[in-house]
Amino acid sequence: MVIDLPNAQATQALGEALGQQLLAGSVLLLKGDLGSGKTTLVQGLGRGLGIADIDSPTFTLINEYTEGRLPLYHIDLYRLSATETDALFLEIYWEGTEVEPGIVAIEWSDRLSHLPPNPIELTLSYSSEVF
Repeated sequence: MVIDLPNAQATQALGEALGQQLLAGSVLLLKGDLGSGKTTLVQGLGRGLGIADIDSPTFTLINEYTEGRLPLYHIDLYRLSATETDALFLEIYWEGTEVEPGIVAIEWSDRLSHLPPNPIELTLSYSSEVF
């Protein structure tokens, strides 16, 4: 299925709707080129969960937000190889073994060598507006 998201507001609106509907344990695998709207979608997701400020975790790798309806774990693998992502043991986020179960959003998820069970895969691509 293809959903036309013509601008950043539409991308955030989709994320917000997802944030209002998704259940704990949901994992979003976000794919797309640099600037395609992955972080914009996660910002909307946060808003749907009741989380005000969502920053890109490009340099921190993982941002944990626990103040919303459900925890949001925002992971950005842009700067890592598949081997390096394995060393992060990201399974704790979708298995809920060491952190409270919540929603996991993984940018650059194509760098994962081990996928979570039943993820929601979203591929974003450019439109006429720059995010």
